[in-house]
Amino acid sequence: MERPRPSVDNLYGLLMEPVAVAPDRPAVVEADDKGVLHETSYRRLDLLTQEYAAALDGLGLDVGDRVIVEADTSAASVAMLLACSMLGLPFVTVSPQTPDTRLQTIVSAVEPALHARADSLAPRERVEVEGSAHFGPDGLVVERAPARRVRRRRNVLATDTAYIVFTSGSTGRPKGVVMSHRSIVTFLRAMRTDELAGPGDRVAGTSPLQFDFALFGIGVALSSGATLVPVRREDLSSPRRMIGFLRDAEVTQVHGVPSLWRPVLRHDPDLLKELEPLRSVVFAGEEFPIPELRRLQEMLPGVRVVNGYGATESMAASFTDVPDPLPAGLERLSIGYAHAGAEMTLVDGRGAIVTEPGQTGEIYLRSPALFTGYWNDPEATAAVLVPDPADPRHGQKVFKTGDLARLGAQGDLSFVGRSDYQVQIHGNRVELGEIESTLTRLPRVTAAAVTLVPRSGDHVLTAAVVLDGPGDIDTRAALAFCAQQLPAYMVPRSIHTLAELPLTVNGKVDRALLTEKLASPRRTSDLRHATNA
Repeated sequence: MERPRPSVDNLYGLLMEPVAVAPDRPAVVEADDKGVLHETSYRRLDLLTQEYAAALDGLGLDVGDRVIVEADTSAASVAMLLACSMLGLPFVTVSPQTPDTRLQTIVSAVEPALHARADSLAPRERVEVEGSAHFGPDGLVVERAPARRVRRRRNVLATDTAYIVFTSGSTGRPKGVVMSHRSIVTFLRAMRTDELAGPGDRVAGTSPLQFDFALFGIGVALSSGATLVPVRREDLSSPRRMIGFLRDAEVTQVHGVPSLWRPVLRHDPDLLKELEPLRSVVFAGEEFPIPELRRLQEMLPGVRVVNGYGATESMAASFTDVPDPLPAGLERLSIGYAHAGAEMTLVDGRGAIVTEPGQTGEIYLRSPALFTGYWNDPEATAAVLVPDPADPRHGQKVFKTGDLARLGAQGDLSFVGRSDYQVQIHGNRVELGEIESTLTRLPRVTAAAVTLVPRSGDHVLTAAVVLDGPGDIDTRAALAFCAQQLPAYMVPRSIHTLAELPLTVNGKVDRALLTEKLASPRRTSDLRHATNA
Protein backbone atom coordinates (compact mmCIF):
# COMPACT_ATOMS: atom_id res chain seq x y z
CA MET A 1 0.00 0.00 0.00
CA GLU A 2 1.21 3.53 -0.76
CA ARG A 3 2.46 5.88 1.95
CA PRO A 4 -0.31 7.24 4.23
CA ARG A 5 -1.21 10.86 3.45
CA PRO A 6 -1.36 13.44 6.27
CA SER A 7 -4.56 15.43 6.72
CA VAL A 8 -4.73 19.22 6.86
CA ASP A 9 -4.53 19.26 10.66
CA ASN A 10 -1.17 17.52 10.91
CA LEU A 11 1.78 18.66 13.02
CA TYR A 12 4.16 18.30 10.08
CA GLY A 13 1.96 20.46 7.82
CA LEU A 14 1.68 23.26 10.37
CA LEU A 15 5.36 23.44 11.33
CA MET A 16 6.58 23.29 7.75
CA GLU A 17 4.28 26.05 6.45
CA PRO A 18 7.22 28.53 6.34
CA VAL A 19 8.89 26.41 3.63
CA ALA A 20 6.43 27.86 1.11
CA VAL A 21 7.05 31.51 2.02
CA ALA A 22 10.58 31.72 3.44
CA PRO A 23 12.47 28.49 2.66
CA ASP A 24 15.91 29.98 3.31
CA ARG A 25 15.03 31.45 6.71
CA PRO A 26 16.88 29.61 9.51
CA ALA A 27 14.60 27.11 11.22
CA VAL A 28 17.15 25.87 13.76
CA VAL A 29 20.38 27.39 15.06
CA GLU A 30 22.43 25.04 17.24
CA ALA A 31 25.94 24.64 18.58
CA ASP A 32 28.18 21.68 17.78
CA ASP A 33 30.46 19.93 20.27
CA LYS A 34 32.98 22.77 19.98
CA GLY A 35 30.36 25.48 20.50
CA VAL A 36 30.32 26.60 16.86
CA LEU A 37 26.88 27.74 15.67
CA HIS A 38 25.26 26.08 12.67
CA GLU A 39 22.07 27.09 10.86
CA THR A 40 19.52 24.75 9.30
CA SER A 41 17.08 26.45 6.96
CA TYR A 42 13.42 25.57 6.70
CA ARG A 43 14.16 24.10 3.26
CA ARG A 44 16.96 21.89 4.61
CA LEU A 45 14.86 20.85 7.62
CA ASP A 46 12.04 19.78 5.31
CA LEU A 47 14.43 17.84 3.06
CA LEU A 48 15.84 16.00 6.09
CA THR A 49 12.30 15.28 7.25
CA GLN A 50 11.41 13.85 3.85
CA GLU A 51 14.56 11.72 3.90
CA TYR A 52 13.70 10.29 7.31
CA ALA A 53 10.08 9.73 6.24
CA ALA A 54 11.22 7.73 3.19
CA ALA A 55 13.37 5.50 5.39
CA LEU A 56 10.56 5.01 7.91
CA ASP A 57 8.06 4.33 5.12
CA GLY A 58 10.35 1.58 3.83
CA LEU A 59 9.85 -0.27 7.10
CA GLY A 60 6.17 -0.78 6.28
CA LEU A 61 4.90 0.65 9.57
CA ASP A 62 1.19 1.37 9.89
CA VAL A 63 -0.54 4.53 11.12
CA GLY A 64 -0.55 4.34 14.92
CA ASP A 65 2.67 2.34 15.35
CA ARG A 66 4.75 4.01 18.04
CA VAL A 67 8.34 5.24 17.64
CA ILE A 68 10.54 6.07 20.62
CA VAL A 69 12.83 9.00 19.82
CA GLU A 70 15.80 9.29 22.17
CA ALA A 71 17.71 12.52 21.67
CA ASP A 72 18.36 16.06 22.76
CA THR A 73 16.68 18.86 20.83
CA SER A 74 18.40 19.48 17.49
CA ALA A 75 17.56 19.99 13.83
CA ALA A 76 17.88 16.22 13.34
CA SER A 77 15.59 15.30 16.22
CA VAL A 78 12.99 17.87 15.10
CA ALA A 79 13.10 16.35 11.60
CA MET A 80 12.58 12.92 13.14
CA LEU A 81 9.48 14.08 15.01
CA LEU A 82 8.11 15.70 11.86
CA ALA A 83 8.75 12.56 9.78
CA CYS A 84 6.83 10.50 12.32
CA SER A 85 3.99 13.04 12.23
CA MET A 86 3.82 12.93 8.45
CA LEU A 87 3.39 9.14 8.48
CA GLY A 88 1.02 8.99 11.45
CA LEU A 89 3.57 7.30 13.72
CA PRO A 90 3.08 8.61 17.28
CA PHE A 91 6.45 9.61 18.71
CA VAL A 92 7.44 9.06 22.33
CA THR A 93 10.34 11.32 23.28
CA VAL A 94 12.83 10.23 25.94
CA SER A 95 15.97 11.85 27.27
CA PRO A 96 19.41 10.25 26.89
CA GLN A 97 19.64 10.54 30.69
CA THR A 98 16.53 8.39 31.27
CA PRO A 99 17.46 5.33 33.39
CA ASP A 100 17.25 1.98 31.60
CA THR A 101 14.67 0.70 34.07
CA ARG A 102 12.30 3.58 33.44
CA LEU A 103 12.78 3.44 29.69
CA GLN A 104 12.01 -0.28 29.70
CA THR A 105 8.81 0.48 31.63
CA ILE A 106 7.78 2.93 28.90
CA VAL A 107 8.74 0.42 26.20
CA SER A 108 6.64 -2.28 27.87
CA ALA A 109 3.70 0.12 28.04
CA VAL A 110 3.60 1.43 24.45
CA GLU A 111 5.17 -1.57 22.65
CA PRO A 112 6.99 0.59 20.08
CA ALA A 113 7.87 -0.69 16.64
CA LEU A 114 11.11 1.29 16.60
CA HIS A 115 13.62 2.86 18.98
CA ALA A 116 15.37 5.69 17.11
CA ARG A 117 18.41 7.27 18.79
CA ALA A 118 20.54 10.28 17.94
CA ASP A 119 23.82 9.34 16.23
CA SER A 120 25.94 10.25 19.25
CA LEU A 121 24.14 7.82 21.58
CA ALA A 122 25.24 4.24 22.15
CA PRO A 123 22.66 1.44 22.00
CA ARG A 124 20.93 0.52 25.24
CA GLU A 125 21.79 -3.11 25.80
CA ARG A 126 19.26 -3.60 28.62
CA VAL A 127 16.28 -2.09 26.76
CA GLU A 128 14.45 -4.45 24.43
CA VAL A 129 12.64 -2.90 21.43
CA GLU A 130 11.52 -4.72 18.29
CA GLY A 131 13.32 -2.39 15.88
CA SER A 132 16.26 -0.03 16.34
CA ALA A 133 17.83 2.79 14.32
CA HIS A 134 20.01 5.85 14.71
CA PHE A 135 19.69 9.20 12.96
CA GLY A 136 21.63 12.39 12.34
CA PRO A 137 22.37 15.02 9.69
CA ASP A 138 23.41 12.32 7.21
CA GLY A 139 20.19 10.33 7.44
CA LEU A 140 18.48 7.51 9.30
CA VAL A 141 20.19 4.13 9.55
CA VAL A 142 18.10 1.09 10.48
CA GLU A 143 20.07 -1.38 12.61
CA ARG A 144 17.32 -3.90 13.25
CA ALA A 145 14.14 -3.72 11.21
CA PRO A 146 10.83 -4.39 12.96
CA ALA A 147 8.50 -7.05 11.60
CA ARG A 148 6.57 -5.71 8.63
CA ARG A 149 2.96 -4.79 9.31
CA VAL A 150 -0.15 -5.23 7.26
CA ARG A 151 -1.08 -1.64 6.56
CA ARG A 152 -4.71 -1.01 7.38
CA ARG A 153 -4.67 2.77 7.02
CA ARG A 154 -4.43 5.06 3.99
CA ASN A 155 -4.68 8.48 5.66
CA VAL A 156 -3.32 10.18 8.76
CA LEU A 157 -6.31 11.89 10.37
CA ALA A 158 -6.48 14.90 12.64
CA THR A 159 -7.84 12.66 15.37
CA ASP A 160 -4.87 10.29 15.18
CA THR A 161 -2.25 10.40 17.91
CA ALA A 162 0.64 12.80 17.30
CA TYR A 163 2.69 11.95 20.37
CA ILE A 164 2.70 10.44 23.84
CA VAL A 165 4.51 12.21 26.69
CA PHE A 166 5.21 10.21 29.82
CA THR A 167 4.95 12.03 33.13
CA SER A 168 5.17 10.84 36.69
CA GLY A 169 2.32 8.55 37.81
CA SER A 170 0.75 8.22 41.25
CA THR A 171 0.64 4.41 41.01
CA GLY A 172 4.41 4.08 40.81
CA ARG A 173 4.54 3.82 37.02
CA PRO A 174 4.96 6.60 34.44
CA LYS A 175 1.71 7.89 32.96
CA GLY A 176 1.39 8.44 29.19
CA VAL A 177 -0.43 11.58 28.03
CA VAL A 178 -1.81 11.02 24.51
CA MET A 179 -2.12 14.12 22.29
CA SER A 180 -3.80 14.11 18.87
CA HIS A 181 -2.72 16.12 15.83
CA ARG A 182 -5.92 18.17 16.07
CA SER A 183 -5.25 19.09 19.69
CA ILE A 184 -1.63 20.18 19.26
CA VAL A 185 -2.29 21.99 15.96
CA THR A 186 -5.26 23.81 17.51
CA PHE A 187 -3.11 24.83 20.46
CA LEU A 188 -0.27 26.14 18.29
CA ARG A 189 -2.68 28.12 16.13
CA ALA A 190 -3.96 29.71 19.33
CA MET A 191 -0.38 30.68 20.19
CA ARG A 192 -0.12 32.44 16.81
CA THR A 193 -3.33 34.30 17.61
CA ASP A 194 -1.89 35.36 20.97
CA GLU A 195 1.32 36.45 19.17
CA LEU A 196 3.65 34.77 21.61
CA ALA A 197 6.39 34.70 18.94
CA GLY A 198 6.84 35.97 15.38
CA PRO A 199 8.99 35.38 12.27
CA GLY A 200 11.75 37.65 13.54
CA ASP A 201 12.24 35.79 16.80
CA ARG A 202 15.00 33.43 17.82
CA VAL A 203 13.44 31.18 20.45
CA ALA A 204 15.77 29.46 22.93
CA GLY A 205 14.54 26.13 24.29
CA THR A 206 16.11 24.90 27.52
CA SER A 207 13.98 21.85 28.49
CA PRO A 208 14.94 18.23 27.66
CA LEU A 209 13.15 16.87 24.61
CA GLN A 210 11.14 14.36 26.67
CA PHE A 211 9.14 17.16 28.33
CA ASP A 212 6.19 18.95 26.83
CA PHE A 213 7.85 22.35 27.45
CA ALA A 214 10.47 21.37 24.83
CA LEU A 215 7.73 20.36 22.38
CA PHE A 216 6.00 23.65 23.18
CA GLY A 217 9.13 25.59 22.20
CA ILE A 218 9.59 23.66 18.98
CA GLY A 219 5.95 24.17 18.04
CA VAL A 220 5.74 27.85 18.93
CA ALA A 221 8.96 28.69 17.09
CA LEU A 222 8.36 26.79 13.84
CA SER A 223 4.60 27.42 13.59
CA SER A 224 5.26 31.17 13.78
CA GLY A 225 8.12 31.09 11.24
CA ALA A 226 10.68 31.90 13.94
CA THR A 227 14.05 30.22 14.58
CA LEU A 228 14.44 27.53 17.22
CA VAL A 229 17.65 27.74 19.27
CA PRO A 230 18.13 24.67 21.49
CA VAL A 231 20.52 25.22 24.40
CA ARG A 232 22.88 22.34 25.13
CA ARG A 233 22.76 20.65 28.57
CA GLU A 234 26.42 21.52 29.21
CA ASP A 235 25.79 25.22 28.56
CA LEU A 236 22.91 25.29 31.03
CA SER A 237 25.20 24.09 33.82
CA SER A 238 27.18 27.33 33.82
CA PRO A 239 25.66 30.85 33.99
CA ARG A 240 28.54 32.27 31.97
CA ARG A 241 28.29 29.64 29.23
CA MET A 242 24.51 29.92 29.09
CA ILE A 243 24.48 33.69 28.78
CA GLY A 244 27.37 33.58 26.31
CA PHE A 245 25.47 31.15 24.10
CA LEU A 246 22.23 33.18 24.25
CA ARG A 247 24.24 36.29 23.34
CA ASP A 248 26.14 34.71 20.46
CA ALA A 249 23.00 33.10 19.03
CA GLU A 250 21.23 36.51 19.22
CA VAL A 251 18.29 34.98 21.06
CA THR A 252 15.20 37.18 21.35
CA GLN A 253 13.00 34.87 23.47
CA VAL A 254 13.92 32.33 26.16
CA HIS A 255 11.68 29.48 27.32
CA GLY A 256 12.53 27.89 30.66
CA VAL A 257 11.56 27.15 34.22
CA PRO A 258 12.15 29.95 36.78
CA SER A 259 15.06 28.06 38.37
CA LEU A 260 16.92 28.44 35.06
CA TRP A 261 17.68 32.04 36.04
CA ARG A 262 18.58 31.45 39.71
CA PRO A 263 22.34 30.75 39.31
CA VAL A 264 23.03 33.83 37.21
CA LEU A 265 20.87 36.06 39.43
CA ARG A 266 22.74 34.88 42.52
CA HIS A 267 26.29 34.74 41.27
CA ASP A 268 26.74 37.07 38.29
CA PRO A 269 23.61 39.10 37.45
CA ASP A 270 25.57 41.64 35.41
CA LEU A 271 25.96 38.95 32.73
CA LEU A 272 22.31 39.56 31.82
CA LYS A 273 23.25 42.98 30.45
CA GLU A 274 24.91 41.16 27.53
CA LEU A 275 21.53 39.95 26.23
CA GLU A 276 20.81 43.04 24.12
CA PRO A 277 18.57 41.34 21.49
CA LEU A 278 16.40 39.69 24.19
CA ARG A 279 12.78 40.87 24.02
CA SER A 280 10.85 38.28 26.04
CA VAL A 281 11.15 35.56 28.67
CA VAL A 282 8.49 32.84 28.93
CA PHE A 283 8.52 30.72 32.07
CA ALA A 284 6.32 27.83 33.22
CA GLY A 285 6.33 24.70 35.31
CA GLU A 286 6.75 26.24 38.75
CA GLU A 287 6.19 29.49 40.61
CA PHE A 288 8.73 32.26 40.12
CA PRO A 289 9.82 33.57 43.54
CA ILE A 290 8.79 37.22 43.65
CA PRO A 291 12.18 38.56 44.88
CA GLU A 292 14.01 36.73 42.07
CA LEU A 293 11.46 37.95 39.52
CA ARG A 294 11.95 41.54 40.66
CA ARG A 295 15.70 41.12 40.30
CA LEU A 296 15.30 39.65 36.79
CA GLN A 297 13.20 42.65 35.73
CA GLU A 298 15.80 45.02 37.16
CA MET A 299 18.58 43.37 35.15
CA LEU A 300 16.48 43.07 31.95
CA PRO A 301 14.67 46.42 31.75
CA GLY A 302 11.95 46.53 29.09
CA VAL A 303 12.00 42.77 28.49
CA ARG A 304 8.54 41.19 28.39
CA VAL A 305 8.13 38.43 31.01
CA VAL A 306 5.31 35.94 30.46
CA ASN A 307 3.91 33.57 33.10
CA GLY A 308 2.82 30.29 31.50
CA TYR A 309 0.36 28.06 33.32
CA GLY A 310 -0.97 24.65 32.36
CA ALA A 311 -0.51 20.91 32.29
CA THR A 312 0.81 18.35 29.83
CA GLU A 313 -2.81 17.29 29.22
CA SER A 314 -3.44 20.57 27.38
CA MET A 315 0.16 21.68 26.67
CA ALA A 316 -0.71 24.95 28.46
CA ALA A 317 -3.80 26.88 29.54
CA SER A 318 -2.75 30.52 29.84
CA PHE A 319 0.05 33.00 29.20
CA THR A 320 -0.04 36.17 31.27
CA ASP A 321 2.25 39.18 31.04
CA VAL A 322 3.93 39.94 34.35
CA PRO A 323 3.43 43.58 35.44
CA ASP A 324 6.58 45.67 35.10
CA PRO A 325 7.38 46.77 37.69
CA LEU A 326 5.76 44.30 40.04
CA PRO A 327 3.37 46.02 42.48
CA ALA A 328 4.67 46.45 46.02
CA GLY A 329 3.41 43.79 48.40
CA LEU A 330 2.50 41.35 45.60
CA GLU A 331 2.47 37.79 46.96
CA ARG A 332 1.24 35.74 43.99
CA LEU A 333 1.30 36.21 40.23
CA SER A 334 -1.92 36.11 38.26
CA ILE A 335 -2.35 33.31 35.73
CA GLY A 336 -4.86 35.57 34.00
CA TYR A 337 -7.28 34.09 31.52
CA ALA A 338 -7.13 31.09 29.23
CA HIS A 339 -5.35 31.38 25.88
CA ALA A 340 -7.28 32.10 22.67
CA GLY A 341 -9.97 29.50 22.04
CA ALA A 342 -10.04 28.12 25.60
CA GLU A 343 -11.63 29.01 28.93
CA MET A 344 -10.90 28.30 32.59
CA THR A 345 -13.74 27.92 35.10
CA LEU A 346 -13.52 27.54 38.88
CA VAL A 347 -15.67 24.91 40.59
CA ASP A 348 -16.05 24.73 44.38
CA GLY A 349 -16.22 21.64 46.58
CA ARG A 350 -20.00 21.39 46.11
CA GLY A 351 -19.67 21.32 42.33
CA ALA A 352 -20.95 24.87 41.89
CA ILE A 353 -19.35 27.43 39.57
CA VAL A 354 -17.38 30.06 41.50
CA THR A 355 -18.59 33.55 40.59
CA GLU A 356 -17.65 35.69 43.61
CA PRO A 357 -14.23 37.39 43.58
CA GLY A 358 -11.97 36.15 46.35
CA GLN A 359 -13.40 32.63 46.38
CA THR A 360 -11.27 29.58 45.65
CA GLY A 361 -12.10 26.58 43.45
CA GLU A 362 -10.58 23.92 41.23
CA ILE A 363 -9.73 24.91 37.67
CA TYR A 364 -11.71 23.14 34.95
CA LEU A 365 -10.40 23.78 31.42
CA ARG A 366 -12.60 23.91 28.33
CA SER A 367 -10.46 23.62 25.22
CA PRO A 368 -10.38 21.98 21.79
CA ALA A 369 -6.70 21.26 22.54
CA LEU A 370 -7.19 18.69 25.30
CA PHE A 371 -5.41 15.36 25.36
CA THR A 372 -7.16 12.21 24.17
CA GLY A 373 -6.54 10.31 27.39
CA TYR A 374 -3.89 8.47 29.37
CA TRP A 375 -2.31 5.59 27.47
CA ASN A 376 -4.04 2.33 28.33
CA ASP A 377 -5.59 3.81 31.50
CA PRO A 378 -9.32 4.49 31.01
CA GLU A 379 -9.93 4.79 34.75
CA ALA A 380 -7.42 7.61 35.22
CA THR A 381 -8.70 9.25 32.02
CA ALA A 382 -12.30 9.21 33.23
CA ALA A 383 -11.24 10.81 36.51
CA VAL A 384 -10.01 14.00 34.79
CA LEU A 385 -11.90 14.21 31.48
CA VAL A 386 -15.31 14.86 32.99
CA PRO A 387 -18.71 16.25 31.96
CA ASP A 388 -18.88 20.05 31.88
CA PRO A 389 -20.08 21.11 35.36
CA ALA A 390 -21.81 24.14 33.82
CA ASP A 391 -24.14 21.85 31.85
CA PRO A 392 -23.33 18.13 31.57
CA ARG A 393 -26.27 17.38 29.26
CA HIS A 394 -24.46 18.16 25.99
CA GLY A 395 -21.84 15.46 26.66
CA GLN A 396 -18.83 17.74 26.23
CA LYS A 397 -15.81 16.77 28.34
CA VAL A 398 -13.62 19.27 30.15
CA PHE A 399 -10.30 18.81 31.93
CA LYS A 400 -10.46 18.64 35.74
CA THR A 401 -6.97 19.95 36.43
CA GLY A 402 -6.57 19.35 40.17
CA ASP A 403 -5.22 22.92 40.43
CA LEU A 404 -6.77 25.36 42.89
CA ALA A 405 -7.09 29.07 42.08
CA ARG A 406 -8.67 32.22 43.46
CA LEU A 407 -11.03 34.34 41.38
CA GLY A 408 -9.94 37.95 40.92
CA ALA A 409 -12.08 41.06 40.72
CA GLN A 410 -11.70 41.19 36.92
CA GLY A 411 -12.34 37.49 36.42
CA ASP A 412 -8.65 36.58 36.27
CA LEU A 413 -7.23 33.68 38.31
CA SER A 414 -4.40 33.34 40.80
CA PHE A 415 -2.91 29.89 41.32
CA VAL A 416 -3.16 28.68 44.92
CA GLY A 417 -1.90 25.09 44.89
CA ARG A 418 -2.77 21.47 44.16
CA SER A 419 -5.67 19.42 45.46
CA ASP A 420 -3.62 16.20 45.37
CA TYR A 421 -0.07 14.94 45.90
CA GLN A 422 1.38 16.32 42.70
CA VAL A 423 4.22 18.85 42.70
CA GLN A 424 6.41 20.62 40.16
CA ILE A 425 10.18 20.18 40.26
CA HIS A 426 12.03 22.55 37.94
CA GLY A 427 9.16 22.41 35.48
CA ASN A 428 8.66 18.65 35.71
CA ARG A 429 5.38 17.29 37.05
CA VAL A 430 6.02 14.77 39.80
CA GLU A 431 3.56 12.46 41.53
CA LEU A 432 4.91 11.95 45.04
CA GLY A 433 3.29 8.52 45.09
CA GLU A 434 5.68 7.25 42.39
CA ILE A 435 8.73 8.15 44.47
CA GLU A 436 7.15 6.68 47.59
CA SER A 437 6.37 3.46 45.75
CA THR A 438 10.02 3.23 44.68
CA LEU A 439 11.25 3.77 48.24
CA THR A 440 9.03 1.01 49.62
CA ARG A 441 10.82 -1.48 47.36
CA LEU A 442 13.99 -0.96 49.41
CA PRO A 443 14.88 -3.66 51.97
CA ARG A 444 13.37 -3.10 55.45
CA VAL A 445 11.30 -0.05 54.38
CA THR A 446 7.70 -0.49 55.52
CA ALA A 447 6.41 3.02 54.74
CA ALA A 448 7.62 6.11 52.92
CA ALA A 449 6.49 9.67 52.35
CA VAL A 450 7.97 12.46 50.25
CA THR A 451 7.47 16.19 50.48
CA LEU A 452 8.97 19.47 49.28
CA VAL A 453 11.14 21.19 51.88
CA PRO A 454 12.31 24.83 51.53
CA ARG A 455 16.09 25.17 51.18
CA SER A 456 17.91 28.44 50.39
CA GLY A 457 15.09 30.01 48.38
CA ASP A 458 14.30 26.76 46.57
CA HIS A 459 12.22 23.67 47.38
CA VAL A 460 13.84 20.24 47.32
CA LEU A 461 12.39 16.74 47.41
CA THR A 462 12.96 15.19 50.82
CA ALA A 463 11.91 11.68 51.84
CA ALA A 464 11.08 10.01 55.13
CA VAL A 465 10.99 6.23 55.62
CA VAL A 466 9.94 3.88 58.40
CA LEU A 467 11.93 0.66 58.85
CA ASP A 468 10.84 -2.75 60.13
CA GLY A 469 13.02 -2.45 63.23
CA PRO A 470 15.78 -0.46 64.96
CA GLY A 471 18.51 1.12 62.90
CA ASP A 472 18.88 3.69 60.14
CA ILE A 473 18.59 3.46 56.39
CA ASP A 474 21.73 3.28 54.25
CA THR A 475 21.15 6.66 52.63
CA ARG A 476 23.83 6.30 49.97
CA ALA A 477 22.53 2.92 48.81
CA ALA A 478 18.92 4.14 48.91
CA LEU A 479 19.69 7.20 46.79
CA ALA A 480 21.66 5.06 44.34
CA PHE A 481 18.65 2.73 44.01
CA CYS A 482 16.36 5.69 43.35
CA ALA A 483 18.77 6.99 40.69
CA GLN A 484 18.55 3.62 38.91
CA GLN A 485 14.75 3.66 38.92
CA LEU A 486 13.80 7.32 38.52
CA PRO A 487 14.80 10.35 36.43
CA ALA A 488 17.30 12.61 38.17
CA TYR A 489 14.72 15.30 38.96
CA MET A 490 12.64 12.73 40.92
CA VAL A 491 15.48 11.48 43.15
CA PRO A 492 15.10 12.87 46.70
CA ARG A 493 17.83 15.20 47.89
CA SER A 494 17.91 13.38 51.23
CA ILE A 495 16.23 10.45 53.00
CA HIS A 496 15.48 10.43 56.74
CA THR A 497 14.54 7.52 58.98
CA LEU A 498 11.57 8.23 61.26
CA ALA A 499 10.00 6.19 64.00
CA GLU A 500 6.64 6.73 62.33
CA LEU A 501 5.08 8.99 59.73
CA PRO A 502 2.90 11.82 61.04
CA LEU A 503 -0.77 11.15 60.25
CA THR A 504 -3.94 13.20 60.09
CA VAL A 505 -7.02 12.26 62.07
CA ASN A 506 -8.18 10.44 58.92
CA GLY A 507 -5.10 8.24 58.94
CA LYS A 508 -3.42 9.88 55.94
CA VAL A 509 0.13 11.22 55.91
CA ASP A 510 0.12 14.73 57.36
CA ARG A 511 2.36 16.30 54.73
CA ALA A 512 2.29 19.74 56.31
CA LEU A 513 3.60 18.35 59.60
CA LEU A 514 6.07 16.11 57.75
CA THR A 515 7.43 19.13 55.89
CA GLU A 516 7.79 20.99 59.20
CA LYS A 517 9.67 18.08 60.79
CA LEU A 518 12.01 17.56 57.83
CA ALA A 519 12.69 21.30 57.59
CA SER A 520 13.84 21.36 61.23
CA PRO A 521 17.12 19.47 61.74
CA ARG A 522 16.60 19.35 65.53
CA ARG A 523 13.14 17.80 65.31
CA THR A 524 14.26 15.38 62.61
CA SER A 525 17.25 14.21 64.66
CA ASP A 526 14.99 13.66 67.68
CA LEU A 527 12.79 11.37 65.62
CA ARG A 528 15.80 9.58 64.15
CA HIS A 529 17.14 9.04 67.66
CA ALA A 530 13.81 7.56 68.69
CA THR A 531 14.03 5.16 65.77
CA ASN A 532 17.51 4.05 66.72
CA ALA A 533 16.62 3.56 70.40
